[in-house]
Amino acid sequence: MSGDDAPLRGRGVLVTRPAPQAQGLCRLIEAAGGLPLAFPTVEIRPPRDVEAARRLLAGAYDVLIFISRNAVEQAVALASGIEPLRAARRAAVGKATAAALQGAGLAPQLVPETGFDSESLLALPALAGMAGQRVLIVRGEGGRALLGQELAARGAVVDYAEVYRRALPDVDAAARLPEWQQTLGYVTATSDEILDNLLALLPASAHPWLLALPLAVLSERNAVRARALGFTRVAVAPEASDAGLCSALRALAVGHAATR
Repeated sequence: MSGDDAPLRGRGVLVTRPAPQAQGLCRLIEAAGGLPLAFPTVEIRPPRDVEAARRLLAGAYDVLIFISRNAVEQAVALASGIEPLRAARRAAVGKATAAALQGAGLAPQLVPETGFDSESLLALPALAGMAGQRVLIVRGEGGRALLGQELAARGAVVDYAEVYRRALPDVDAAARLPEWQQTLGYVTATSDEILDNLLALLPASAHPWLLALPLAVLSERNAVRARALGFTRVAVAPEASDAGLCSALRALAVGHAATR
């Protein structure tokens, strides 16, 4: 395998996304010659009020909006045994979420062509006039308020089905540091929370070492957060997907080789 085919050259890549979503990225890292090291820094758990989420999922809405792949997977699991997810239109914040809906037999009608955030979804002409429309936003507990606020300002009646919650895993990152400091060449992160949790899980003494590692992120917003935390070499994926994240890793690897 040539250097072009294997730009990561056997270096370790820390894969920090939730465990159920890490396999595809790990396979792409291996194909690029890297060694994926799975270390989820966010754990997906059931919502605190399961019955409230199920009641909302059983309701009838004009538009159902899914915020993430986690939202799709957890909503489908919670809706088992009820007549779920009825809507004239389903919307996905980005293409990865749309693919999860498609895989669940719930093909979305509204998906941004580019971008994977609330702003991209709100720019769709189909969501411009929402007077009297009933909208259910399917998400984890908490999250950004922009989407619901803007749709309400456009005249929609907005509910939130919070179908999961994110938690800090109970793991001993310090015990893994000796191996990581020998093998890690790159870090990946798909959200600001993942970055924050990674630093929270590592002892403060290891922060300078971590922040010096090249980091691949999914969005420019993630990059802004990463730089604020102290990361100095950050590459943004050209698209919000595992393939996009791997492209960012390849760009970091090429840049590293050029400076040696």
